[in-house]
Amino acid sequence: MSSLDAADAAVPATYTAQVGSQRIVLPVIPVSDHLSIALMMVIDHGVRFVERAGEELAAHFAAARPDIVVAPATLGIPVAIAVTRALGLDDYVILQKTRKVHLGDALEARAHAITSTAGQALLLDRARLGDIAGRRVLFVDDVISTGSSSGAALSLLAEAGAEIVGVGALLAEGDGWPDALAGYQDRLFALGRIPLFRS
Repeated sequence: MSSLDAADAAVPATYTAQVGSQRIVLPVIPVSDHLSIALMMVIDHGVRFVERAGEELAAHFAAARPDIVVAPATLGIPVAIAVTRALGLDDYVILQKTRKVHLGDALEARAHAITSTAGQALLLDRARLGDIAGRRVLFVDDVISTGSSSGAALSLLAEAGAEIVGVGALLAEGDGWPDALAGYQDRLFALGRIPLFRS
């Protein structure tokens, strides 16, 4: 059992997580017959929580001098806004997951998230390529778990010509994500860690 797996003798109903200087209580929910997770829905924790977490994430990456922040829809959006504001920037890019009418020719990468029941795509609007290509990009998200979705996003950004200067999250789940993001280990940072609960 890894250091961030918890035995299933009695899976708790909640888990208290440390997110930078803040503590939050998360519900523990099953995602399969043999695996439960502490579910972090950033939209359930209020504006002040996200604002402070964004400030702390931005402080960690400030020395990397990012030009722009990129995050995946949907739960990455409040994180992107908070980090962008804290860095004193005025623009961010969101990788969409729904093919809207203006995204017909978008750059695309396939991804899978631990909380999703089906695969999904990350889409980068070609109209935003000029904001990414050749620029110092900080990628942020609420939770990085397996690293699959983040890896797909980073591949997409690299394809668009980004110089990826950091990969940040409010929480990292389990301990498989550093291997999945091995090419970025020197630029990975999360404000906190949460376990996986295995039976």
